[in-house]
Amino acid sequence: MNVDGENLSNARPAWWIYQGTGLPRPEADLTGALPDPPGWRAFDGGPVESPPSWNDSEFRRKLGSPSQMSFAQASTEEISMVNAALYLRRPLLVTGKPGTGKSSLAYKIARELALGPVLKWPISSRSTSLEGLWEYDAIGRVQAAAGRSANAEGEEAAGIGNFVHLGPLGTALLPYARPRVLLIDELDKSDIDLPNDLLNVFEDAEFEVRPLSRVAAAQPEVRVFTADKDGTATIRHGQVRCRAFPVVVITTNGEREFPPAFLRRCLRLEMRAPGIEQLVGMVAAHFPGAEVAQGSELIRSFVGHSAQEGGLATDQLLNAVYLATSGAYSEDEKWDLLRSALWQRLGAAGTE
Repeated sequence: MNVDGENLSNARPAWWIYQGTGLPRPEADLTGALPDPPGWRAFDGGPVESPPSWNDSEFRRKLGSPSQMSFAQASTEEISMVNAALYLRRPLLVTGKPGTGKSSLAYKIARELALGPVLKWPISSRSTSLEGLWEYDAIGRVQAAAGRSANAEGEEAAGIGNFVHLGPLGTALLPYARPRVLLIDELDKSDIDLPNDLLNVFEDAEFEVRPLSRVAAAQPEVRVFTADKDGTATIRHGQVRCRAFPVVVITTNGEREFPPAFLRRCLRLEMRAPGIEQLVGMVAAHFPGAEVAQGSELIRSFVGHSAQEGGLATDQLLNAVYLATSGAYSEDEKWDLLRSALWQRLGAAGTE
């Protein structure tokens, strides 16, 4: 398979654990394949938490069907940087235009290496590091405590663990034997202080849940909710300490500069727009077994139109392919108008 002028299928470096296909490889056991981390990135949290239950439904929605014929090999740079992040236990800062597959990279890593469901933290201008770590519903607890006398189960309902919820970052730092995959999406949207606030979290990989620390003498172990669906975990003495540093994928559209201290703690990857081979693989993954009429022509047309418009998102191509293959729309003389409407530029008119 030729990608970016390189025949990667014939000579994959031995140190590549992640192969860049996104195809499930349950045998890829990171606990045995990875060497010990460098001393400054070694963490010893515990006892080990059980991994969450999961299925492939979300991966199918994000990546399509895991068919051996559905995926094109990623670029050498992408695969190498993901593996470097795995070895060094460092976050991966992924920059690129919208629609180049930055967020999908987290799902490819999780599916290929069987690391469970992706923990997602979509960033807004109001996001804080505390929100990513944990939340405590103090008002809800007071209200539950007020109903103790009227409800025989009130005492249990008012337990503090029922009102502590770990965020996606906090859940990723629980002491799992295998790393979780955490997607911090669109960091450029954050308040100016958030990247700096994340520095110590990334460096120390531990944090305190203050409401639990205050009751630690009376309740040294508390079961709390996590960011996983129906997930719970035990926190001891109000402290969460990482064991296997998570695979952290941080996406950015390149709209702002980040502090040097933050950049120093991350590995950086620039995602380029997918080529024709990657687009063919993506279409095949989302439309397995379908006879895509004029599929090659659609993809070639999309690539040319994307270049003219300064870059389009891949889901704009998938929308057009769906209409062309679903049977809901009959191609006629208005097809070009509809296709142009689907493939409008992402930025303001006259901008890249």
